[in-house]
Amino acid sequence: MKKILFLLVVGSIFCGCNFSKVKEEGEQYVSDNLVIDKISDHVYTHMSFFNSESFGKVACNGMIVLDDGQALVFDTPADNEASEELINWVKGSLKAEIKSVVATHFHDDCLGGLQAFHSHGVPSYANQRTIDLAKEQEIVLPQNSFEEFLELNVGDEKVNVEFLGEGHTRDNIIGYFPTEKIMFGGCLIKEINATKGNLEDANVEEWAKTVKKVKAKYPETSVVVPGHGKLGGAELLDYTISLFE
Repeated sequence: MKKILFLLVVGSIFCGCNFSKVKEEGEQYVSDNLVIDKISDHVYTHMSFFNSESFGKVACNGMIVLDDGQALVFDTPADNEASEELINWVKGSLKAEIKSVVATHFHDDCLGGLQAFHSHGVPSYANQRTIDLAKEQEIVLPQNSFEEFLELNVGDEKVNVEFLGEGHTRDNIIGYFPTEKIMFGGCLIKEINATKGNLEDANVEEWAKTVKKVKAKYPETSVVVPGHGKLGGAELLDYTISLFE
């Protein structure tokens, strides 16, 4: 995470928008709290905003996988208000039921809005390491755990959720949608030209090794969505490896 995210990423998206109103045109939804973009037939990104004492206002990415009237959400928006907005948008605009929400690590930019999903009866999933770390923070906990690998259904599609090692945190996981070869890398993966960002809970010695495992496991990845910043291709994996080697 870094201060220029808001200027480079959010500013470029929002230029010319009226923030006091909700805007929904074609394949994009924009409000004060939330931005949703369609990136493929089955996949949308969502972006919300987290106020950090160290980095200021930070744009945080998540991902939605959609099929046959069902949806899976990777990472909640940063708070319950934005999460409620996302849930209502999925129900109203996509005419879909959210079948599950997955927190990719224990920081607020991944599960800060978890209570909103629970209030709507949406089951939540996380690595057991995430749940253990979240318990120490005395925050809302994901309901279902896994250790290394989890396969979740979305309509007739399947989505992989996997822990391949430590990096940004001890518990960071990735999501992968095989049908369209799209990866949600979360905060394990950096956008091009990003700095190392928040290392408070990081394992910098293992970070590059973990991303090498991700790249080896999913060599056909065509799109990568990082936890913050612009999405790209497999070059984001290579950039992250080089940043921490």
